[in-house]
Parts: sequence; structure tokens; C-alpha cells
Amino acid sequence: MIHMKKKQTFVVEVSDTQYGSWQGTIEWIQGQKKQNFRSTMELLRLIDSTIGEESRSWEE
Repeated sequence: MIHMKKKQTFVVEVSDTQYGSWQGTIEWIQGQKKQNFRSTMELLRLIDSTIGEESRSWEE
């Protein structure tokens, strides 16, 4: 079982919807990183990648 060390905060800005999915920007406050996403699934994967110690899918 994976446990997060602390709560994580995200700011999600949806700028468009195409093909039944969202596009926009997500900002990870604790990680001080910002990333564009092209689909709702990509958004969820970015959020999921913050669980534990992994943040590989976030741009530096």
C-alpha cells in the first residue's frame, strides 16, 4: 500500500473541451510545477503520479 506523506493541492484550469475531453493546465502547488494536459485521462495521470515520491511525468 502506498501512503502520501501529506495532502497535495492542485489548481486546474480547463481552457477547452474537444472530443468529449478536457484540455488545459494543472499546477501542482507543493511540487511547484505546472503542466499542460490534452485529455481528462492525462490530467488524472498527472495527479496520480504525485502519489508516493514519483513526479516523473511532470515537466521540469
